[in-house]
Amino acid sequence: MLGIIEIALITFLALLPISNPFSSVPLFLSLTKGHTREWSNQQALMASVFMAGILLTFLWSGAIIIEFFGISIPAIRVAGGLIIMKVGFGMLNPKETEELSDEIKEESKTKSDISFTPLAMPSLAGPGSISVVISMAAGSDNLPGYVAISLGVLMVVLVAYLSMRGAPYISKVLGVTGLDALTRIMGFILICVAFQFVLDGIGGYIESEKFLKPILEQLQFLTT
Repeated sequence: MLGIIEIALITFLALLPISNPFSSVPLFLSLTKGHTREWSNQQALMASVFMAGILLTFLWSGAIIIEFFGISIPAIRVAGGLIIMKVGFGMLNPKETEELSDEIKEESKTKSDISFTPLAMPSLAGPGSISVVISMAAGSDNLPGYVAISLGVLMVVLVAYLSMRGAPYISKVLGVTGLDALTRIMGFILICVAFQFVLDGIGGYIESEKFLKPILEQLQFLTT
């Protein structure tokens, strides 16, 4: 049981910074402005459901995707780490980060449902978040591991839901400066996680048979 809890917490800590539900607070407020509180709460709930569906789908189908394309686990970790690293550096410089275009925001304001896009995708469950769950899936080879990762994902989804439900209060308490500072802190944590992913991927490749076999064959040739 302790192993499941540990994996769930690791997943939560790895996924929370890149999903960063708090950074979606201003977006949620701008898209729900002028609507009723009930409608906004419904959109928050549905966005959380879609977020969970997207991430859990990629988690449980991660092994199939990896096997189908013949991608090694070290390659997944390095690629995922690089994607996460890019997002992290962008979060350290929020003004330089690409945001949703004005056209998308205006279109969203006229839609009767904004839960799937742009809230769930790409705001809460974008490429970075998907790369995290696929990387976690690549490192797990048993059912309890997948269950633990799923629990970690659902914990992040719960935080996202509570953030959207409490968006007016969070925005009032933290303000623009507070949200900006929180985003930068999340960005720093994200960069650390990304570097660990890359180092684990490189280390895994060096220890793999594909890396060692040619070297051992060459040494054996030289000694004969």
